[in-house]
Amino acid sequence: MLTFLPKFPRLRLGKALYGQYKPTGTLGRHVASRLVEIGVRDIFGVPGDFNLTLLDHLIAEPGLNFIGCCNELNAGYAADGYARACGVGACVVTFTVGGLSVINAIAGAYSENLPVICIVGGPNSNDYGTNRILHHTIGLPDFSQEMQCFQTITCYQAVVNNLEDAHEQIDTAISTALKESKPLALEAAVEATATFLGKAVKPVLVGGTKLRVAKAQKAFVQLADACGYPVAVMPSGKGMVPELHPQFIGTYWGAISTNFCGEIVESADAYLFAGPIFNDYSTVGYSLLVKKEKAIIVQPNTVTIGNGPSFGRVFMADFFTALAEKIKKNTRALENYNRIYVPPAVPLRNGNDEPIRVNILFKHIQNMLNGEKAVIARLVVQLSEASLASELWIRVPDAIWLNWVVCRCDSWLCSSCSR
Repeated sequence: MLTFLPKFPRLRLGKALYGQYKPTGTLGRHVASRLVEIGVRDIFGVPGDFNLTLLDHLIAEPGLNFIGCCNELNAGYAADGYARACGVGACVVTFTVGGLSVINAIAGAYSENLPVICIVGGPNSNDYGTNRILHHTIGLPDFSQEMQCFQTITCYQAVVNNLEDAHEQIDTAISTALKESKPLALEAAVEATATFLGKAVKPVLVGGTKLRVAKAQKAFVQLADACGYPVAVMPSGKGMVPELHPQFIGTYWGAISTNFCGEIVESADAYLFAGPIFNDYSTVGYSLLVKKEKAIIVQPNTVTIGNGPSFGRVFMADFFTALAEKIKKNTRALENYNRIYVPPAVPLRNGNDEPIRVNILFKHIQNMLNGEKAVIARLVVQLSEASLASELWIRVPDAIWLNWVVCRCDSWLCSSCSR
């Protein structure tokens, strides 16, 4: 989170994010150029009197496009989606009334390790310490409440109120969001993981949703090719792994896993979970039959091996690439799966006067999907086991965009649309 106090619109700064000092014009243009430098082409926001000057400078940046939104929450979720698609997102809102409105979207991005940079226009610096009450605040002269709200749901916060270190604060905030530091414990983590998996008889790989935010899908497939293990995905990880891959065995979701997938995963003597989120939905009410001492949990920046060591500052993609070069091939679990697997029967056709059956509906949805489609799977509270199982039967083609949305309602929807 960055809060700007718009008293110094002509400040000139530099210190390139990845190099030497380079003058970039005003403070606002410095922010704009930094966003473009890290890959942001569209920034979402809502104009307000505390961010108007900043918006002028952002709009003036040739490589940056400002997209006005109907409200701050909309802007925050748009930045969240942009980060999922492009690697990093950004939004700009006004002080307090805007910042508190966007906070739910920022919390969601924080929970899924999405780098979203939230820029908030602040009051003039000479308003601080005057004991004045400003409009669109909570009615107190203390302007720190908004920052306090953001502290627990952002990895870094900065109030830019000093010319001397403004550029350093901006660059530090952006660098922290991107986690540019290279791993220090990579070699040790790879060695420990290879040893752990090398002792297993029938290990498996399970992909999770954080493969996307870690940009590690290709490295994960590279690891799968090298090790020969069967590959499953968690429900929120569908689309993270090519489901036409010869080692793909389905979706692991406890008691409602795709046929034969649950048996293979839960009978394994070692499993590597890549980017998992273990919540009440993904664990079917915390009922998964997996044991911590058999699990290797790989998150975007950490690797934890069973009940043993945990390695920090290890980037997931780098870890998988290095592990693929060291791991021994073991196809025992995949052979077991191929031995017990029975292909699903082709569903019967519906009669003209019969109600539409779930399995027939999903057969038609399957035929609609290709690599140019986007699928939004809406996860709801009241779902029948048949509906859940049918949704898992769908094979997601390569290059498809799939995302899960959690909501609370009495109906559900799985739809595809042009990307």
